[in-house]
Amino acid sequence: MHNQLTQKDIEKMQEEIEHRRLVERPKLLEAVKEARAQGDLSENFEYYAAKREKNRNESRIRFLERMIKTAKIVSDESKEDEVGMNNTVKVLFEEDGSIETYKIVTAMRCNSLEGLVSVESPIGKALLGHKAGDRVEVQVSPDYSYYLVIQSIENTEDDGSDKLRSF
Repeated sequence: MHNQLTQKDIEKMQEEIEHRRLVERPKLLEAVKEARAQGDLSENFEYYAAKREKNRNESRIRFLERMIKTAKIVSDESKEDEVGMNNTVKVLFEEDGSIETYKIVTAMRCNSLEGLVSVESPIGKALLGHKAGDRVEVQVSPDYSYYLVIQSIENTEDDGSDKLRSF
């Protein structure tokens, strides 16, 4: 499996790994050490909680390293008038006439509650490469699809402020 990531996604992931190794790891190791010194480990909740947090940090580091290792680098540049990575797109849903705005991002940064749609999602795949005014079919499953009309496309600069998803 290859994860589609931009160079900025990878840089952000490397920064998080560095922070977790140099800042979080020493703090968590110290918390485990202090909890262990409190005595009987069989009834020491602080010890198990500290150990769990340490393990969670190490798991996140391994996850990010694996994501970077298996990543397929995708360009975040697109043509001026076409939907591409980091573009904000206003679309009209033909079914009910509602209008929604989405920003096209990589799967690592997607968050549908904030309008951040993955390029790997049905909507993201359908919109990529199309222009304002295009009528686009979104294939959700073999049995169901719906249509969108692209109202506008805004080329937004990726400032890297979108948070990386935790899995």
